[in-house]
Amino acid sequence: MRVLVTGSNGLLGQKLTRLLDREPGVELVATGRGPSRLTLRRGVYTTLDVTREADIKATLDTHRPEVLIHTAAMTQVDQCETEREECWSQNVTAVDYLAKACEVRGIHLIHLSTDFVFDGSDGPLDETATPHPLSHYGESKLAAERLVQALETPWTIVRTVLVYGVTKDQSRSNIVLWVKNSLEAGKVIRVVNDQWRTPTLAEDLAMGCWLVAQKKATGIYHISGAEMMTPYDIALRTAEHFGLNQGLIRETNSAEFRQPARRPLKTGFIIEKAKKNLGYQPHSFREGLELLGRQIKGVGD
Repeated sequence: MRVLVTGSNGLLGQKLTRLLDREPGVELVATGRGPSRLTLRRGVYTTLDVTREADIKATLDTHRPEVLIHTAAMTQVDQCETEREECWSQNVTAVDYLAKACEVRGIHLIHLSTDFVFDGSDGPLDETATPHPLSHYGESKLAAERLVQALETPWTIVRTVLVYGVTKDQSRSNIVLWVKNSLEAGKVIRVVNDQWRTPTLAEDLAMGCWLVAQKKATGIYHISGAEMMTPYDIALRTAEHFGLNQGLIRETNSAEFRQPARRPLKTGFIIEKAKKNLGYQPHSFREGLELLGRQIKGVGD
């Protein structure tokens, strides 16, 4: 199976690229905007700007993948709120280009989406829940979902929640690394206690995407961790695991901790469909922290 991955230099992209590069029977084509951050064993890497329609067409015609896993996106929620045109270009227009190119060529498009397509009024949520985004980021991801759902060729939407992990040359942080690095530096951090999520280990999300491709599963799948936690819970458990000062963690709430983009209060996912149909089994949060700790020390990947 020939699989093309967009955004292969990001957190999920690197985990997915590493997984597929070692998978027997997979011909991997990894793509990204800049140079590759990984050394591939068998796969090939090529630069691709997904906001350029001509480049997409040329890349797909050159490599002819059977499956395209689209992980590239603008995911900084507050930046999406303030830089709306760029957000729409990366999260919607690019998906329109990719979807049309995949449809013409009969490529199975697996598109990554988010719990932020929901308003947080009720969670955890399964795949039948009705989207109602609160932020421009959520609106852009929902618009992209609708483009994918209109395809007449195979498509899958994989929604996920609060992804964490560590990679080589990581350019952006995530909640676990932010907490760990801040506390190690002796910084006081404020963390909300009234938002609920099911945090997702990047390795689990990568495996979920691969299971979708393997099984040629179509439709919508919720892929996340299984434990409902608040960011405050996550911070406390991260501090405890790494032996850091929990006294530096200050509890706050969404009303007090204002950000440019509104966040849904309660999302989190019910992942029974993925477990039943795909055989998906996520790590516990404790296991995720243990893996991340080993990777930071350079033991295991």
